[in-house]
Amino acid sequence: METESNQGPKIGTPRKVEEVETVTIRFCGDSGDGMQLTGTEFTKATALAGNDLSTLPDFPAEIRAPAGTLAGVSGFQLNFSSKEVLTPGDQPDVLVAMNPAALKTNLADLRPRGTLIVNTGAFTPKNCEMAGYKTNPIEDGSVDSYRVFKIDITKLTATALTDSGLSTKEISRCKNFFALGVMFWMYNRDTEKEVANIREKFGKNPGIAEANVKVFKSGYHYGETAEIFTSSYVVRPATIEPGLYRNITGNEATALGLVVAAKLAGLRLFQGSYPITPASDILHQLSTYRNYGVTTFQAEDEIAAMGSAIGAAFGGALAITSTSGPGIALKAEAMALAVTTELPVVIIDVQRGGPSTGLPTKTEQADLLQVLFGRNGECPLPVVAAATPADCFFMAIEACRIATKYMTPVVLLTDGYLGNGAEPWLLPSLESLPDLKVKFRTDPTDYQVFRRDPVTLAREWVRPGTPGLEHRIGGLEKDALTGNVSYDPDNHEAMVRMRAHKVENIANDIPLLEVKGPTKGDLLVLGWGGTYGACTQASNEARAMGYSVASAHLRHLNPFPRNLEEVLRSYKQVLVPELNLGQLILLVRARFLIDAVGYNKIQGKPFKVVDIVAKIEEMLGHKKSQVKEVLA
Repeated sequence: METESNQGPKIGTPRKVEEVETVTIRFCGDSGDGMQLTGTEFTKATALAGNDLSTLPDFPAEIRAPAGTLAGVSGFQLNFSSKEVLTPGDQPDVLVAMNPAALKTNLADLRPRGTLIVNTGAFTPKNCEMAGYKTNPIEDGSVDSYRVFKIDITKLTATALTDSGLSTKEISRCKNFFALGVMFWMYNRDTEKEVANIREKFGKNPGIAEANVKVFKSGYHYGETAEIFTSSYVVRPATIEPGLYRNITGNEATALGLVVAAKLAGLRLFQGSYPITPASDILHQLSTYRNYGVTTFQAEDEIAAMGSAIGAAFGGALAITSTSGPGIALKAEAMALAVTTELPVVIIDVQRGGPSTGLPTKTEQADLLQVLFGRNGECPLPVVAAATPADCFFMAIEACRIATKYMTPVVLLTDGYLGNGAEPWLLPSLESLPDLKVKFRTDPTDYQVFRRDPVTLAREWVRPGTPGLEHRIGGLEKDALTGNVSYDPDNHEAMVRMRAHKVENIANDIPLLEVKGPTKGDLLVLGWGGTYGACTQASNEARAMGYSVASAHLRHLNPFPRNLEEVLRSYKQVLVPELNLGQLILLVRARFLIDAVGYNKIQGKPFKVVDIVAKIEEMLGHKKSQVKEVLA
C-alpha cells in the first residue's frame, strides 16, 4: 500500500512511499568493496528504526583472492521486518551487486521478480570474463526477469570526489558508501545519524571520512533525484518488548557473557586462545576489557592455549579458551586433563565447515560428536549450545555456571552463522541473572583433595598457596579421597563412574525442554544450535497451514534435559534438521530407540525455512510443490 511518510532522512522532502512488512537485502561485491561495512552500517540504521532483524555475513575463504574473481566475493544479508524475525531470510528481495563476480555467485538466490541494483561501471569485458561470462549479463537479457536498476556507481563516486585530492585507489574504496546512500533513500533511513557514524568511524583520517560522507550523500541524492526509481519504501517499527536494546553479534554476546559471568562469580577472567576463524573475534573483544579484570593471552598454538586455561583455573580464575573444530582436535588431550583434574574451564567451539581446514569462513554444526566423544578413555564433560546470536550471552553465563558449580570443563557450541550474525538484544536486568558466587576452601582442617559436595559431587576449589591446603593434581589417576596417585583398579572404576555420574547429575539442574506448539501431535521438529530460527519459523508456517506440528530446541546436549524422551514420544514422527550428516539424531536413536528422521545439509549455509517446511510436508504425506505454492 502507499502512504505519506515523514519518517527517516532529514535530506529532501516528504514523499509518497510504499509500506512493506518484511524485506531481505543482500549486499555483495569484491572482498575489497566494503560489503561487510556497508551491511553493518545499514543494519545499525535498521535497528535504530525499530525493526526486528537478523543478519548473515558471508566472508570469502580465500585471503586476498584476486580482485574480480568468484573466490573473492563477499556478501552481507539482512532480513528486517515490522514483525518478529527469526532468520536472515531465505531469498533476498533486493540484491546489490558491485561487480560481475558478485552477480554470478548470488543472482540465483534472488527471488523471482526481485530488485537487482548493479554497478555498471564494474561490468567491463575483463571483469565479465574473470567471472565466467562470455557476454555482459546486464546487456544480453540474462537479468531481464528481475527489476533491474543500472547505476554506474564507480563513475558517480569518482565524479563526487573529483576535487578531493584522494588517489584513484582511495576514491574507488569509497563506492560502497554510494550504494549505502542509495539504500538509505530507498528505505527511508536517518542520514544524519549515519553521517555522524561515518565521521566517528574514520575519525583518524578526516580526509577519508569527509570523502565517504560526500559519497554517501551523493548516493542518497541520486536515489532521490534519479528518474529510474518510482518509489521508496518504509518498514514500520516492530512491536517488541520495551527496554534497552543494542545490536549484537554472537561473538560479541559470548564475550560480554563471559565478562558478566566473571563479575557474578567474583573472579578474574582469563582467556588463553589461539586465533582461528570464526572464533577470533571473541579474543579481540575480550582484549578490550582489561579494566574489568580480564586477562587475554594469545598463545602460540591451540595446545598452549588449552594448557594456559587449565593453569588459570588451577590458580583460581574463571578460565576460558575459544577455538573452532580444528582447534578442538588439538586441545583434546589437555581437555581430558581438565576432566580428570576436575577444574572449571569453558571451551568455546565456534563451529565451521570441515573436515581439516574445510570451509573456514562458512557455518556448520558437525563438531557435536567430537566434543562429546573426541578424547581418550571415559571422559565425559557437559556440552551446551547457543540458539541465536543474542543467546550466546546467556549460554556463555550458563557454561560458566555449570563449570564452577560442578568443577568440570564445559564446552559451549556456537557456529559461524551465530558468531558473525547479528540481531537486536534486550539488555537483561542484573536481577534476572543467576548467582555464580564462588566459594574457595580456606580451612585446612581434615582437607581431602577429592572430598565431594553431596549434591553436586564437585570437589572443593582451592587456590594454590593457601596455607595447609597444598595439593597436587595431574593426569595420572588419583585416589578417590586423598588425591594421591593410585593404580588400584577398583579405585579407577570408582573415579571414572563418579566423574560420569557428576555430569549426568547436572540434568537435575537445567531447565526442562520447552515445546512451541501442541504438546502432542503428528510431528515434532527437534533442533539444536544455530538452526533455531529456521526450525521454529518452519514449524510456525506448518501450523499456519493447518498441520499438527511443534518444535523444540536443545540448548543442553550433555546431559539432555530430563524430559526429552517424554517430549519425543508425544509425537508420531520426529524430524531433526542438522547442518551435518546426522549427529544429534544418532544420539536420539541410540538413547531413546526412537526412529527419528534426519534432514541434513552440509553446504556451509544455514537452512532455508521453505526447505524445512517442504520436508515437514513430505513426512506428513503431502507434495513439496504444494508447500511452495502456499508459502509464495
